[in-house]
Amino acid sequence: MPPIAVTDSKPAPQAEKRDSRHEAPVTDPRAVQLGRIHALLQRTILLTTGILSIWLLGPVLMVVFAATLLAVILHNLAVLAQRWIRLPYWLALTLVVVILLAAFAGLIWSSGPTIAEQATRLRIALTTQAYTVRAQLGTSEIGRTLLDHLPQTLGGNQTGGGGDGMGSRIAGSMTGVLSSAFGAVGTLAVILIAGLYFALSPALYANGLLRLFPTALRPTARKLLLVAGRTLWAWTAGQALDMFVVGMLSAIGLWFIGVPLALALGVVAGLANFIPYIGAFIGAIPAILLGLSVGTREGLLVLALYTAIQFFEGNVMAPLIQRHAVKMPPGVTILSQTVFGTILGLPGLILASPLTAALLAVMDKATPPLDESDRV
Repeated sequence: MPPIAVTDSKPAPQAEKRDSRHEAPVTDPRAVQLGRIHALLQRTILLTTGILSIWLLGPVLMVVFAATLLAVILHNLAVLAQRWIRLPYWLALTLVVVILLAAFAGLIWSSGPTIAEQATRLRIALTTQAYTVRAQLGTSEIGRTLLDHLPQTLGGNQTGGGGDGMGSRIAGSMTGVLSSAFGAVGTLAVILIAGLYFALSPALYANGLLRLFPTALRPTARKLLLVAGRTLWAWTAGQALDMFVVGMLSAIGLWFIGVPLALALGVVAGLANFIPYIGAFIGAIPAILLGLSVGTREGLLVLALYTAIQFFEGNVMAPLIQRHAVKMPPGVTILSQTVFGTILGLPGLILASPLTAALLAVMDKATPPLDESDRV
């Protein structure tokens, strides 16, 4: 009788288990549809949460971003100081802060009274010229129609629905001004202190932010964080040079035309140019009003001067700066100022450009480039 072959039946479940690991994915249409709906709901919830967070915590986020921008500036200045003179980082940062404070104190000591006097005279001259323009508009039918549709805050005749007296309105306005002033001073102090601490230990705060990401995403998050930091520094350095050139050319040109308070108007033009495009109009309005107070010819010359400066800035300065810094399309810049200004108010308008520059750099690094066949 031939021997009976004995087979071990234990490996069979292992083979079955091994085969089950290589089963084809589920192709049930309902399961696939439910998976897509789940992913869509998840993205919608994340997007809604982000929008609500920006809407509700917008002022706080703007303070954090402003402090981060200041920290980026101080950090890169300290790194430059380290390259020039071999010092530890904390000592180089201390030297940078001391130099900046000394320069600011020296400016206040040497030119503070002159700047304050010119600022006061500028405010009085603008107020007087605004009343003059309002009186001239009141002499024509079109001007009176325009005044009737402008609110009182802009010099018009349109009033609100309240029936309070003049005294209560003045008291309320003064209270609002004082509370806004103290709020602005407190916010500025928070930005300066937080920015200094961020710059003192940048790795501490950056590593703490990276720990919020999953382990698999941390290398990508680190790369994008470094890209955002370099972009903010490049934008700030380029914009500082642009502001200096615009302010200097404005002051020299206004002095040559014969417009009073040329130095103060040049400082206003340079500071306003921190906001691209929109800042050019903000800085030009006071100069044109004062030019008109001297004469129509001077007002037209001021308008021509600011047009020429903005043409030079947009066609000569900006390309040179963007070649070494960051390039932002004008349409995206204006739309970002509109969006952030509408959602976050004046801080959003002021910080819209550096924030957009950082977001564009991060998106450019995080997404693959288009193929030639996909380009428009």
